[in-house]
Amino acid sequence: MIDPALQTFERLFGPEFGHGKPFDLTPLNAALKALGSPEGNLGAPLIHVAGTNGKGSTIAFMRAIIEAAGLRVHAFTKPHLHRLNERFVVSGEIVSDRVLIDAAEAVHAAAPTLTQFDAHVATAMLLFDENDADVVIIETGMGGRDDSTNVVPWPALTIITPIGLDHQDALGETLSEIATHKAGILKKHSPAVIARQPPVALDVIEQRAAEIGARLFRQGVEWDAFESHGRLVVQTENQALDLPLPSLVGRHQVDNAGLACAALLSPWRHNFTDEQFAAGVTNTVWPARLQPLMRGALSEPIRAIGGEVWVDGGHNAHGAAALARALGDMKARRGGSAVAIVGLRARKDASAFITALAPSTERIIAVPLSETHIPPEELASLAREHGADAQPAPSLSAAMQIAAQLPAPRVLICGSFVLAAEALERESS
Repeated sequence: MIDPALQTFERLFGPEFGHGKPFDLTPLNAALKALGSPEGNLGAPLIHVAGTNGKGSTIAFMRAIIEAAGLRVHAFTKPHLHRLNERFVVSGEIVSDRVLIDAAEAVHAAAPTLTQFDAHVATAMLLFDENDADVVIIETGMGGRDDSTNVVPWPALTIITPIGLDHQDALGETLSEIATHKAGILKKHSPAVIARQPPVALDVIEQRAAEIGARLFRQGVEWDAFESHGRLVVQTENQALDLPLPSLVGRHQVDNAGLACAALLSPWRHNFTDEQFAAGVTNTVWPARLQPLMRGALSEPIRAIGGEVWVDGGHNAHGAAALARALGDMKARRGGSAVAIVGLRARKDASAFITALAPSTERIIAVPLSETHIPPEELASLAREHGADAQPAPSLSAAMQIAAQLPAPRVLICGSFVLAAEALERESS
């Protein structure tokens, strides 16, 4: 698929830096100053979101609730599935190629030496400054303290989703080190809504908040969310919501929807009705988050034998654990055996991912990715070392053919957004 906007950014700024990129906000701050400091002139309350897993889903729930109230949202998120434009939502709409390319060229004229991700952030700030909205939502690229998005001043609200081990090459080997980066988005006097965290991560967040004077709203302390009798219950110190379960599948999405609701219940600029919360959580759409494939070409051979196919971009141990719980819940309700088709980028902790996922699957089929990846033979061998029935396949198509030889399998395609995007494209072709 040709992506004109991505090609433009690569031509102007080079390839997007992977992990190991030096943390230095000086060039981006200089670029924003040259552009007229758009990050300080957005004219709408800003929500800044960090964490390891669940950022995109939490933002999707918040967007749906806010838009159910008739308000307009700007959003900058990462990664994209099919086209770079998906990262840039202006007044509720993904920007067009022409608008995004024109903005990228304006950023390049002001700051030609930015890295590509810094240029993405500058472009988002420029687009958001030039267009009206009622709320702005920004997702960190990686970490928080030194992340390019942390140029935003004094957000109305910060959110930290669950923290786990990921990007250790850049953020540190321990949860404490990673949490220190994530907690870097906290700002003095900005309320901070915190998902349930491992104790060591919460300690870091609480210490940072105390140092700078940020008021915390912690899950399990000032608020909580849970499923009860087929409903989503969200409770704060002053309010309770009794809502339908979220549209997105999995117990982890109950947590993400609850976090979104708790954030919008916290003391900031807008108030929402129970009906708007309900409409938001039940109408949220966020591709490649335990998304069922039910009508297309890729899933047809599996569906024809009574099976089902799911796609998820989960790519770390925390995400794999959530997928394992979801597979277990599906098996408890409907029976059947699970087959995981897994592709992982080379920098990922394959052992941790497989350890978390394997107990909920009857077979793992390892596949390559279109980007630098762990060879399928190596990944399958690792899975066998963890006691899994595993084998390599040369492609996603070949893996689906193998899965189709099993009786009515529940197939989960996971491990990378690159693989998820390929699956969705093949399903619609």
